[in-house]
Amino acid sequence: MKRTLPLLLLAFATATPAFADQALATSKNCMACHAVDKKLVGPSYKDVAAKYAGQKDAVDKLAAKIMKGGSGVWGPVPMPANAQVNEVDAKKLAAWILTLQ
Repeated sequence: MKRTLPLLLLAFATATPAFADQALATSKNCMACHAVDKKLVGPSYKDVAAKYAGQKDAVDKLAAKIMKGGSGVWGPVPMPANAQVNEVDAKKLAAWILTLQ
């Protein structure tokens, strides 16, 4: 039991940030059009992470798209602007998405 508890705490500590950001995505209605690992209305977050991998300004680019919307990058369906997402939350969401490769 003494060995199990630290492992459980470590697993919880490493899983909590990802869960917290998915919870933020859910609270901002992002998950209505996107999923982590499959295309819905928009691309999966894993596909977005792969597309922007290695780009130094990826967080800022994605945060701007989250707030302002966009079109033409992933097909004919435009992504609407998300007025309910402020810059801090948009950057949190973008940083989380980029970890999902």
